[in-house]
Amino acid sequence: MMISNMKTYIVALFLLLLVTKAFITEVDAAGECGKTPIRSAAASLSPCLAAARNGRAAVPPVCCSKVGALIKTAPKCLCAVLLSPLAKQAGINPAIAVTIPKRCNIKKRPVGKKCGRYTLP
Repeated sequence: MMISNMKTYIVALFLLLLVTKAFITEVDAAGECGKTPIRSAAASLSPCLAAARNGRAAVPPVCCSKVGALIKTAPKCLCAVLLSPLAKQAGINPAIAVTIPKRCNIKKRPVGKKCGRYTLP
């Protein structure tokens, strides 16, 4: 009887682990940045830090290329990064940061798109 209960317990634990792994994988893939963790997406935009803090700062070309690529592949990810706690910790001003695509002169930027309470120019 004890062996039967132990087998049932092990099978139940194994199924729970499988379900949990599937749920976590689905949640990871369901974010605004797809399968890319938001921390990685934010790190890729590190060349934009000065321009995201100061509207008068020059936007480096590498920042423009990173932002352009992100807009092309995952436009919602840019907004998620700009409004994330990571951005706040880095001292990013979302009202200034949303102007970067325009300051980079990105032609196919999502003009008029809402990013939280901000609208992309």
